[in-house]
Amino acid sequence: MKLILTADVEHLGAPGDTVEVKDGYGRNYLLPRGLAIRATRGAEKQVEELRKARETRAARDLEAAKEGQKKLEELGTLTLAVRTGAGGKLFGSVSAADVADALKDATGLAVDRRNVELPSAHLKAVGKYSVAVQLHSQVSAKLNLQIQPAS
Repeated sequence: MKLILTADVEHLGAPGDTVEVKDGYGRNYLLPRGLAIRATRGAEKQVEELRKARETRAARDLEAAKEGQKKLEELGTLTLAVRTGAGGKLFGSVSAADVADALKDATGLAVDRRNVELPSAHLKAVGKYSVAVQLHSQVSAKLNLQIQPAS
């Protein structure tokens, strides 16, 4: 049975792929769950249009990530002012979410906290740190994070 996948199916393919599967697998599993549609001429044309749109979107996302990388490189050092106690220890800690919020305030670049890689899970002292930010699967940027006491 020839089918066109509408969703990512493990060990079979990605959306838009045309696959040949056994009749029972297609009829009893893929089609009822909406994971695939029967391969017809109309469906193949529609899938080709979807594939072109996905490629265009992927190219646009890559360009946006490269622009974000330039913004982060221009920024150089990101400074966070945090309440501290004696000896430069922080009240609490600085997490990836705090860094993502500070990046949004400083550059206007919305970065998901899961894409911010800190040297450790939480930063608990004043100082300079190197932080990696994953903007796209192919684009990442490094920036310096300066944590200083709030005045």
